[in-house]
Amino acid sequence: MLVAALVGGLVSCTPKPLDASPVAEDFLAALAERDAEGLAEVIDNPATAQHIIDATWAGLQAESLTTTLGEVEVQDNTATARYTLDWQLPRDRNLTYDTSLTLTKSADDWTVRWQPTVVHPRLGANQHLELRPVPATKASVVSSDGVEILQPGTMYRVLVDLGKVSDVRPVAARLAAVVDKLDAAELAEELSRASGVYSVTMVDQQDGPRVRDELADVEGVIVNDEAAMVNRDPSFAPDIMARVSAIVADELDGANGWRVMAVNEHRAPIDDVEYHPAQPAPAIRIGLDHDIQQAAQQAVNLRADMEAMTVAIRPSTGQVLAVAQTEAADRKGDLALSGLYPPGSVFKIITATAGMERQGLGSGSIVPCPGSMNIYGRIVNNYNQFSLGNVPLERAFASSCNTTFADISTKLEPGELADVGKQFGLGIDYRIPGLHTVTGSIPEGETPLDRTEAGYGQGLDLASPFGLALVAATAARGETPVPVLIDGHATEVSEDVPAPSPEAIAQLQQMMRSVVTSGTARGMQAGGEIHGKTGEAEINQGSHAWFAGYRDDDIAFATLVVLGGGSETAVAITDHMFTTLDGMRAERGLP
Repeated sequence: MLVAALVGGLVSCTPKPLDASPVAEDFLAALAERDAEGLAEVIDNPATAQHIIDATWAGLQAESLTTTLGEVEVQDNTATARYTLDWQLPRDRNLTYDTSLTLTKSADDWTVRWQPTVVHPRLGANQHLELRPVPATKASVVSSDGVEILQPGTMYRVLVDLGKVSDVRPVAARLAAVVDKLDAAELAEELSRASGVYSVTMVDQQDGPRVRDELADVEGVIVNDEAAMVNRDPSFAPDIMARVSAIVADELDGANGWRVMAVNEHRAPIDDVEYHPAQPAPAIRIGLDHDIQQAAQQAVNLRADMEAMTVAIRPSTGQVLAVAQTEAADRKGDLALSGLYPPGSVFKIITATAGMERQGLGSGSIVPCPGSMNIYGRIVNNYNQFSLGNVPLERAFASSCNTTFADISTKLEPGELADVGKQFGLGIDYRIPGLHTVTGSIPEGETPLDRTEAGYGQGLDLASPFGLALVAATAARGETPVPVLIDGHATEVSEDVPAPSPEAIAQLQQMMRSVVTSGTARGMQAGGEIHGKTGEAEINQGSHAWFAGYRDDDIAFATLVVLGGGSETAVAITDHMFTTLDGMRAERGLP
């Protein structure tokens, strides 16, 4: 019993380990609150610890920190405390991980031993954590045939600090001498009215370095490089691509990723401790077809001295495939998209359909085609007054009998021709992101004279090349496609109208084919099956040359040469476009 009592007394007198948890909790509270005084009370090297902790808070741009103490193990005079740190970072990001610290006991007091791993298990001496972005690569803009058109690059902005310029005239003269398309007198006038730092122009990445070097000695002139989307080929539809770039700019950035890095005292990176990759945005696709646009531009440049233009549309999708015009046309604006001209005999597409839909005509119906016809006092003549007599409607269409179609139109009720025109998109307004378009207009035809002239595209009929390309696309598809330029950017249509009847469309297609095989557009050299309608619109100064139609590879088109004379000029340009396009495709082994 004595021995047992002695043993029991020895056991009861053995001291229990002093709990280190309160000190660990005090340390974590000081860490979370960035409490320098509280930290100094519980850690053995407060100066170094505070420096690293402050650097980590700042480097992470941390908004707050949540700490959770886990298991605390005590063994003799040392203890290990395990815990979780959850940093709340900008933009709702979180950095969460587990780590631990060591405490040592002296007498009855526990002290945290400073080590970088107290902050993060992968930190070394003199290291801290930093949050850094992982930039997403900008997406590109690609054509409908997959060619990259706009890509991330650099543009150069030319500025003038007017506070450093006493006389703007020599500065303007020097800028105009170095930068293309600047007019010295106009620029001097602009600078004289401006103040502060004035942005003069942007220069592309090919010409930018030269411009910066040549202007380096001009007092007050600054040339800054800026990140921008650049056109790989500056000659490729530059005005349209500039508008596209402005519209899709915010869609190209994608979502940046982020990383947390261990860095040294000089902020040089050591290693990632957390990594979230960027999510690049998908490429933006536009309707323009690289080959068709290039072929169309080369074709209109055959008449570079004139206002020549071509618009191409894909009937199956409504994609605007090409908008090409000469520099002579460029000087007057977007003529291909919104310039309005009398359409001449191309308008007979509308009149023929109106005759089939409203008067029971068909392609084989016998109609008169005299060389001249007096309709309510209006003398209508065919070209050189040619006469075919009474012929099928298809023959009159292929030979472009003015008298035939003036007669059909005059017999329509007021408003019927305009209604049929809208079935082909002519007279409908389209708000297309990236394009400013006007299709055209057709008079109500309240008087017989108005209806007479309108039937063969004269009088008050007006159409743009874009409008007639849409008419041709309707003839190919059977209904008017909704034109679009940028995928994902919907077009607003002013009015919903029914499509022409399938029977009328089938006969119209047959008649348009006859124009190319045996009519006014015969002799084309381009491959494929082309359907079309020629037109020569007379005005006081001469006549406009037109050709509109479609090819069986899903390309509808309208070509105009302002004051180009006979329609053969427009036919030749269109023929050259398709021949060039076929050559481009053949070089790459495409059908």
